[in-house]
Amino acid sequence: MHIAPHSAPQGAAAVPDSRGMNFFHADPWGAAMARHHLPPDLHAHLEPHLAALGALVGGTLDEEAAAADRNPPVLHHRNRRGEDVQHIEYHPAYLSMAQRAFGDYGLAAMSHRAGVLGWPAPMPPAAKYLLTFYFVQSEFGLMCPVNMTDSLARTLRKFGSPEMVARYLPALTSTDMDALHQGAMFMTEQGAGSDIANTALRAEPNADGTWALTGDKWFCSNPDAGMALVLARRGNAPGMKGVSLFLLPRELPDGTPNAYRIVRLKDKLGTRSMASGEVTMHGATAWLVGEPEAGFKQMADMVNSSRLSNGVRAAGMMRRACAEAMFVAQRRMAFGKRLVDMPLMRRQLVKLIMPAEQARSLVFAAAEQMRLADAGCETARRLLRIMTPLLKFRACRDARRVAGDAMEIRGGCGYIEEFPEARLLRDTHLGSVWEGTSNIVALDVLRAAAREDALAPLATHNAALLGNDAAPFHAALERVVALINTAQDNPALARQAASALYHITTAALLRAEARALPCPARGALAELVLRHRLAPRDPLVAADDTPLDDAVLARAAA
Repeated sequence: MHIAPHSAPQGAAAVPDSRGMNFFHADPWGAAMARHHLPPDLHAHLEPHLAALGALVGGTLDEEAAAADRNPPVLHHRNRRGEDVQHIEYHPAYLSMAQRAFGDYGLAAMSHRAGVLGWPAPMPPAAKYLLTFYFVQSEFGLMCPVNMTDSLARTLRKFGSPEMVARYLPALTSTDMDALHQGAMFMTEQGAGSDIANTALRAEPNADGTWALTGDKWFCSNPDAGMALVLARRGNAPGMKGVSLFLLPRELPDGTPNAYRIVRLKDKLGTRSMASGEVTMHGATAWLVGEPEAGFKQMADMVNSSRLSNGVRAAGMMRRACAEAMFVAQRRMAFGKRLVDMPLMRRQLVKLIMPAEQARSLVFAAAEQMRLADAGCETARRLLRIMTPLLKFRACRDARRVAGDAMEIRGGCGYIEEFPEARLLRDTHLGSVWEGTSNIVALDVLRAAAREDALAPLATHNAALLGNDAAPFHAALERVVALINTAQDNPALARQAASALYHITTAALLRAEARALPCPARGALAELVLRHRLAPRDPLVAADDTPLDDAVLARAAA
């Protein structure tokens, strides 16, 4: 007897599945924000690439990311002949994604040289972060090697000798996978996580001007990269000034392997597609980068670039979570209604969208300050210095909650690995650990505010963005500045103060975008930030945010 296979549920009973959706076209603010933050000619050139990437995010790239997550890399210590030749085996899906990121889109190269994606000059940071913002909506893990390669190239250009730049920069910025040398940074030790002064890896000078590195690094992402920046202590030189920055190639100029080994790979909660491991060095040959006593200051340049990229990725993952939540809410029926038509669900959706759009606004503000700072603007340098830890601190924490609440909207299907929410939730937890934990980064906000005099220009910048018709926002800005100053003498307030500064800064940016785009929904988001993150509020008083929620969802559901 022939038994017909069970057919998949259809119509209202089907589980909403976004597979095949173009995530650029489905982004309610995507096209407008790209047009607003890119020069017109570059925007016209990149728009087809953004549309193509949006389709990949909803299709092939998403499938590759899921496959690579299920099949993490494997470390092999010997080849089949028993020779001591280490290599890491990556799943074909990961290698395909690497080709897309490094090769097809040139994400690690586009800030450093002309010709990427057919553009005749290096692209501004906004272009790189815009493409990253969409790419990461499918794949987060690979973006670590991409970012470190990009950041290593940036740091090498700023602090490396002309000979070092000439030798290594072309390989770091290649879009040919056979010629590409990916980058990494080896900082963390068991006794020196955020406390760099405790760095124990030892550097001793060689007769030929190179240095020999000996010791262990405890958490090294992309450990088989072609080259890495490494912090090490020069001999017995004490304290922070004894820590220098070194360039460590995987292979020496004569083609022989350098004297360090990958001990093991880490079994991680998220970012499973990408290898992270422990590295031990036995007199590994390295080259000093920049001034010997400025090692951490120079490495901080790479760390800050990575922190900014980390914030970009948090913003991208929140956008994916919001897109999935909205997709489900518009299509899932319960009690005879669509979820999106139910008041409590509408409130929940707006609570996801608000932090996601706060982060996106600050991403592009920081990108513009990076462009201006690289052109020599001192005010922009100070603004970038404080915007970077602000974004890293708050956006990465918000991403964890947004991903979790988006999972809840899909329900039980969101908890299983066949849908994207489970992987999103796992991956978002890395942001608050990577490149400094929340406490460390919140304290860095205070450091930037006071020691590097970044608070005054940021307050001025925010006041200008708010405009003259925003008295409640200006009052909140004054209170935030007072809190930051108070926290300088009471570091226990660092997280509260950093959060407040993030919220007033993003509210100002949202208001400015509401005028410029124009977009009433972004003005409504700014008002919600003021009400729920900056203004005194009695939790026992019933507040009606319905008109603001409706304005946001009218755009989000368009």
